[in-house]
Amino acid sequence: MQPLSPAMTFPKSFLAAIVKQLLRGKSLIQAIVAFWITPQSISGKPSAATASECSKSAASFSRTIGEFVREAEDLLLGPLEGDGLLQLSNALKAQFRDKLQTSEACMLPSYNHQLPGGHETGQYLALDVGGSTLRVALVELRGRHANGCESEIVRMSSFKIDNDIKNLEGMAFFDWMAERILDTISKDGEDPTRPMPTALAWSFPIEQTSLKGGRIHGMGKGFLAAEGLMGHDLGQVIETACRAKGMNADLRVILNDGGATLLSQAYIHPETRFGLILGTGVNIAAHMPVSSIGKSKFGERPQEWWDEARDVIVNTELGMFGQDILGVTRWDRLLKQGHPRPDFQPLEQMVSGYYLGEVVRFALIEAIQTTGVFGGVVPKSLDDPYSLKSETISAVEGDTAASFASSIEMFAATHPSSHTPTPGDMAALRDLASFVSRRSAAIIAACIHAIWSLRLEALQEEAGDERVEHETNLVRTMVAYNGSVIEYYPGYLGMLQKYVDKLVDSKDRGIELVPAKESSLLGAGVALARACDTSALIVERKAS
Repeated sequence: MQPLSPAMTFPKSFLAAIVKQLLRGKSLIQAIVAFWITPQSISGKPSAATASECSKSAASFSRTIGEFVREAEDLLLGPLEGDGLLQLSNALKAQFRDKLQTSEACMLPSYNHQLPGGHETGQYLALDVGGSTLRVALVELRGRHANGCESEIVRMSSFKIDNDIKNLEGMAFFDWMAERILDTISKDGEDPTRPMPTALAWSFPIEQTSLKGGRIHGMGKGFLAAEGLMGHDLGQVIETACRAKGMNADLRVILNDGGATLLSQAYIHPETRFGLILGTGVNIAAHMPVSSIGKSKFGERPQEWWDEARDVIVNTELGMFGQDILGVTRWDRLLKQGHPRPDFQPLEQMVSGYYLGEVVRFALIEAIQTTGVFGGVVPKSLDDPYSLKSETISAVEGDTAASFASSIEMFAATHPSSHTPTPGDMAALRDLASFVSRRSAAIIAACIHAIWSLRLEALQEEAGDERVEHETNLVRTMVAYNGSVIEYYPGYLGMLQKYVDKLVDSKDRGIELVPAKESSLLGAGVALARACDTSALIVERKAS
């Protein structure tokens, strides 16, 4: 029997690529390896053959899975070892300091300048508009002394924002919102004509112009509500929609999810100065000295605000940072190649739940094609960008059974293949996932340490007074957190706290991560209570 000829064994595109590599002076083995690991062959959009077809035709593999895993660990975690993490923190701090002075896109000062005292009590109407849900809730505050029962959502109605709702243009979306609010308060027996102080947690960009207002920007995420309303005041738009439904809404506070997270825990823990959101996306809200922020970033504010404000809650827009200071791997570059805005949020691409699975997908495909793990067969579903979900790698990383039975069943169902995954295959996937999640935790730790250090330095530059002395001598500073990655990814919170402790490296002070459940609604309630207290105080001052 005659041996198979190359033309019978390999696709013509393969032979052409090999010849091109040989003409460049590479050996035959180097040429084959170069073909298998080119971005075109693992980008999720192969031109001549799918990744799975290519992998099946490979006669041999260039390295062992052990060698690949060791290289992946070095690429993903090596830059953060030794002094690398502290160097990253210092580089981030320099970027934070610069953007606090000039940027119009990040480090944005809000109008919230007072943290709660913990004495605020009462019931407050809070709204939360997110990417998939509108929630209307009655929040009760009982005071910091209530021993575990400080704040509670007494009643809540939740309304799904599906594609039909997202496609509502302009006022139609806000009319839909007003109808849902009216339905909720009517069920509670409330008189809709009575003035109702309200707070809104708004998870979309606005240019805030007051505590209760801000110019509407494009919302993204498939929403059309900004159509015809760009630049309009969000607070006025919502109040107008409510009045059209017969409600006397009095919107007094608008804040983002990071600020709400910070305030929800500052009400309970007076040492809270930061709010971290880490789920599909990432952000940090920071309580920063006004003196650390460029004057131009505040826009026009009433003198009354300047007279009162010594500190202010800043929306960092954290995901936008990190350009040119993060250790980018070849898998990160592949992600960027397929991204419509590759450099818009460089840090978010390395840490958030939306991207963790995608980085692992690129690494896994390369591992399959070059080591023969998973039988050398790339499941066809993995050809699709973002097909490897963070929920999947989270489940694999959390599977501690030697058999990986549950992980194998889940992965085989989600990514069917002619090859049934083995425990060894899943162990390799778990290793890759752990490197990506550990890198995420380390980078977030560097961000927390950087903004904490910058805040302390800014305080120390101010003239000493009781406030500065108190803030600089805090034994522990709280970071309130919320989000699917930090709450549910196996081991993530513990890794993050360890990295933070390593960076602080002090017996005299520390940073502690504290959970902030239902923080958008509770934080909105706290902000409203604080605003009502302040309004009453202003009225009292004017009367005197």
